[in-house]
Amino acid sequence: MCLGVPMRVMSIDGETACCEIDGVQRQASLMMVDGVAIGDFVLIHAGFAIEKLDEEDARETLRIFRELIADGVFPE
Repeated sequence: MCLGVPMRVMSIDGETACCEIDGVQRQASLMMVDGVAIGDFVLIHAGFAIEKLDEEDARETLRIFRELIADGVFPE
């Protein structure tokens, strides 16, 4: 199973974005997604932004992830 994680774009340098969620920052390639701006949410998988998300969808997905972590389904 593949799992993508919604993250907020904090900065962009060329085709690389610094993305953050819950205080964790990661670098991600923007090569696969057009029109990404600082503040946008993107779905990150294997170091690549694979989809731009609207904020409501991103927050709902993160809420579900947090519930699964709290229930012990996903490790922290």
